[in-house]
Amino acid sequence: MPDPTRPRASLRTAVVWDVLQDALDRRVKATGRESLDVLDTGGGSGNFAVPVARLGHRVTVVDPSPNALFALERRAAEAGVADRVQGVQGDAHGLFDVVRRGGYDAVLCHGVLEYVDDPAEGVRNVVAALRSEGVLSLLAAGLGGAVLARALAGHFTEARQALTDPDGRWGQGDPVPHRFTAGQLTELVEGAGLRVGAVHGVRVFADLVPGVLVDTEPGAMEALLRLEEAAAELPAFHSVATQLHVLGETRGTEEAQAHS
Repeated sequence: MPDPTRPRASLRTAVVWDVLQDALDRRVKATGRESLDVLDTGGGSGNFAVPVARLGHRVTVVDPSPNALFALERRAAEAGVADRVQGVQGDAHGLFDVVRRGGYDAVLCHGVLEYVDDPAEGVRNVVAALRSEGVLSLLAAGLGGAVLARALAGHFTEARQALTDPDGRWGQGDPVPHRFTAGQLTELVEGAGLRVGAVHGVRVFADLVPGVLVDTEPGAMEALLRLEEAAAELPAFHSVATQLHVLGETRGTEEAQAHS
């Protein structure tokens, strides 16, 4: 299974993992607690939850798929962190039917916002799970990356459709209900009462580079990873990223850092 600490998976997850790990480390320092309470909404089989648990944190994963939760349980056991990972069946809409409101130091919302009926409500829900001082890691599909991918594949009409569609969809066959610009995501995060700590473009180049090149050229994977990391923070590349990552922080977190 993919793991953000493994080289191949790093092409897709390294930027998010580095930002998330730094945010958790800052929360540990600010709270004086070595172990944080982390909520991973839509966390599936534990792509991030298990590595977060390896850092010593307690992670609750909410996912609608029983199969994903079964895989999560098995993966957590194999990693030796079963005592720190709990999986519960549910979704962002009915989040507080299965988890406590205001009970978490950090919330991960990765690959969820694209599929909820009301993205603004989805963000408000996950933010409501945060304690007065906490961080939100939000990862969602980027509009520009989809437009670029359709155009490079020769589907110019679909590319134009995605560019002009309110939800960023390229047609009826598009499996993704919503795509976002960096501006739209930051507005959603700020609208839910958080301040935006950072915005990163994810998979700016990784999905466009032929896999055979990365797999066969010596040093290509490492070089591509370094390129992804260098471009991630530059606003110019946010507009063509396959995914966008926004780190949101509660106002209480901001005030605590200012006085630390």
